[in-house]
Amino acid sequence: MVDMPLNTYRFRSAWSLDCAPGQAFDVLADLGSYPHWWREVREARRIAERAAELRCRSLLPYDLVFEAHHNTEDRDAGLLRADLVGDLDGTASWRVLPGGRGTRLVYDQQVVVRKALLRGLAPVARPFFLLNHALMMRSGRRGLHAYVAGFLAGRRDRVAD
Repeated sequence: MVDMPLNTYRFRSAWSLDCAPGQAFDVLADLGSYPHWWREVREARRIAERAAELRCRSLLPYDLVFEAHHNTEDRDAGLLRADLVGDLDGTASWRVLPGGRGTRLVYDQQVVVRKALLRGLAPVARPFFLLNHALMMRSGRRGLHAYVAGFLAGRRDRVAD
C-alpha cells in the first residue's frame, strides 16, 4: 500500500434515497440547492452555468472555500463529476443508480488540501479532519433525505388538489 501525503484525502460514501434516480440526479446537479439541504454547505454562489463557489464548515472551526466545476453531467449514465479548485483541489463525483425501490448514491472525492492552516495541522490533526468529514457526510445524507421527502410530499399535495 502506498502512503498518501497527509494533505491528500480519498473518501467514499454510499447513501440510499427514497426517490427515483432522475429526481436525485436533478437535486445533486443543482449546486445552488446544496445549502438548502446540507447545513455544512453554508453558501453556494453561482460563478458560471455549471459552476459554483461553495463555502463549507462542519464541526471544526474552519471554512473551506472552493469552486466546483461540473465537467460531467450525464443523466442517462447517472454520473455527476466536478473539478474542485481552491482550499481543496481535486475531484468529486456522484453516481446515481437504481437501488431497490429508490436510488443508491455513491459519492467519491479525491482532494489535496491547499488551505495553509490545515496543511500545517495535518500531522497531528488528520484524525480529526477525517472525523469532521464523516460527520459532514452523515449530516448531508440526513438533509438530503428530508429535502427529497419534502419535495415529493409537495408534489403529491399538488397532484391531489
